[in-house]
Amino acid sequence: MRSPTRIVPVVALALAVAIAVTVVAQQSKPATPATAAGSADATARIVASAQAVLQTLDDAGRQKVQFPFDSPQKTKWSNFPSGIFKREGIRLADLSAPQRAAVMSLLSTALSPMGYQKVQNIMEGDEVLRTQESGRGARGAPPGGRGRGPGGGGGVVFGKDEYYLAFVGTPSTTEPWMLQFGGHHLAINLTMGGSAASMTPSLPAAQPASFTVEGRTIRPLGAENDKAFALVNALNDAQRGQAILKYRVADLVLGPGQDGRTIQPEGIPASSLTPAQQTMLVELIQEWSGIMTDAYAVPRIAEIKANLAQTSFAWSGPTTNGSPAYFRIQGPTLVIEYAPQGGSVDHIHTIYRDPTNDYGAKLARK
Repeated sequence: MRSPTRIVPVVALALAVAIAVTVVAQQSKPATPATAAGSADATARIVASAQAVLQTLDDAGRQKVQFPFDSPQKTKWSNFPSGIFKREGIRLADLSAPQRAAVMSLLSTALSPMGYQKVQNIMEGDEVLRTQESGRGARGAPPGGRGRGPGGGGGVVFGKDEYYLAFVGTPSTTEPWMLQFGGHHLAINLTMGGSAASMTPSLPAAQPASFTVEGRTIRPLGAENDKAFALVNALNDAQRGQAILKYRVADLVLGPGQDGRTIQPEGIPASSLTPAQQTMLVELIQEWSGIMTDAYAVPRIAEIKANLAQTSFAWSGPTTNGSPAYFRIQGPTLVIEYAPQGGSVDHIHTIYRDPTNDYGAKLARK
């Protein structure tokens, strides 16, 4: 059932147009300066956009989308599709066009242009998967992969309609709260508190990893793949000897359900890379750290650069682009994993974590 909207049709149309204009404006605006004031302004804009979403909902819709900050909802995310994992919040399929536009406007405000496009591409890929799997009568686990989390039961459902929005904590410019958006192959957990923010843990993934829409080839994680292969092939033989693991890694180690788990760093430390190779590593990391809006992403990458000498790059698998290969980037405040599923380059899972600040742990302590 759709959540009733309190706006008349003419006003609803005007709101939809206004939101669409806002989305374009957000994608074209220059980066916000990396200052505390700039980050606080970003939080204020996101809060205003979240409140705009709430204003389109009735009481039942607001109850669905809102959760206490310390509730179990905070850690309730998965790479599984609907039918296997039961998500909470408001589902895009249950929203009117203006309500859905308000949600997408919120995402365009909270994310960078690159991050917003990546989310759209992941969702579009799931729509492609829906059309493919509907003809096969797909039921049960998603093809070629596995995940963790409580089961939802019933048949698997793919597609852009099966993505959910939740607010964990009340949207605020001062108190910590989380914007949670996800579905199959996507989990965005953006925690904000005043001028600070954390987008870990988050899981951007893709299946299919490459598809065509209106004559355009789309690769949701194409840059991640290509930059990683470029880096490993920029290493000399001695460096590869350090970076390439002596055993096979076939899946995420710190994926869904692995909160709080720690692993020992492996691979080659960035201190053993040349300046050019270090730049390549930073540019690879930015494919994850740069998903959130620039006002948050700039200080985040500065933090990562400050710890770059203690950051390692590990590889498992072939080094020829187009082959299924796992890699991991790990530092004092960073873990990134990239894991092709079932030996297929067309089904990719990744994870982005900060062991010191997952779910905004530092923000909650302030």
